[in-house]
Amino acid sequence: MFGGGGGGLDPRKMQQMMKQMGIDVDELDAEEVVITKSDGEQLVFDNPEITIMDARGQETYQVVGEPETRGADETSAVESGDESGGSSGIPDEDVEIVAQQAGANEDDAREALEATDGDLAAAVERLQ
Repeated sequence: MFGGGGGGLDPRKMQQMMKQMGIDVDELDAEEVVITKSDGEQLVFDNPEITIMDARGQETYQVVGEPETRGADETSAVESGDESGGSSGIPDEDVEIVAQQAGANEDDAREALEATDGDLAAAVERLQ
């Protein structure tokens, strides 16, 4: 794209050129990326390299890695099993969000979520 005669372009120079064209490039630290296809099959990238290019407000994500393919029937089993924390069925992510927003510890956040049937806003309000 930028020429250079086969030897490649100095990455720093390329970054300068992209900045001049109004393109910002950042890396995103992620553990997993899941792409769900229209037929329900999922492509799961563990520890992918993700680059975000922002060109005049339009963000483009580039995911690099080896995907694992999961069928639609495997997907429902994973969603119902791995994501929930403990026996309450409240996802750990929800507990963390409520704990952060309310300034409470995770045990209190989990109790509030259980009391409000998993309603995040109600749980935060209950703890404040």
